[in-house]
Amino acid sequence: MKNWFEQQLSQGFKGIIHSYDKRVEKGYHRSEKRQICCVSISQLQTLHNQDNWVGLKCVVMVVRIPHLWNQTTREVQFYLTSLNSDARNLGKVIRLHWGVENESHWTLDLTFAEHACGVRTGHAPQYLGLLRRIALNALNLEKSLKRSNRQKSNRAAMDNNYMLSVLTPSLSQRDDTSQPACQ
Repeated sequence: MKNWFEQQLSQGFKGIIHSYDKRVEKGYHRSEKRQICCVSISQLQTLHNQDNWVGLKCVVMVVRIPHLWNQTTREVQFYLTSLNSDARNLGKVIRLHWGVENESHWTLDLTFAEHACGVRTGHAPQYLGLLRRIALNALNLEKSLKRSNRQKSNRAAMDNNYMLSVLTPSLSQRDDTSQPACQ
């Protein structure tokens, strides 16, 4: 896909129906230019094992050029999607996804100092990441203490009764959306 997109970009997508959007966002001493280019699957040659991609509608290339202080980098990413080939909409969807992902990493780092963890070998980083996410979900469900997740985590480490209330929340403490629809 990378080679195909590079070739089409150099030729100006001659004869290829595509969708294109360009955005510039600024804030916090940072600016980022994003170019989104979408091409319907019907415009491409057959992909490897294309039959395995049920519902696949288009391929998306996103070029990000972030500029922070004196440093500018360039990143190119590709996405496969079952959404229609609309660069503006897909750019918003991709941005929203990364916003959620970044928020999750920020919360995990703030609550559990994830970046300071020195575990880097084998499957241990994945297992610890999974355990942190389970713990974060349990802390979010616990509503009796109006504190930050970090404060709740520290309290759970020092108070076994509170730890049990975090690990076994009653249905009355959970949001209505987490209760079963049918009983």
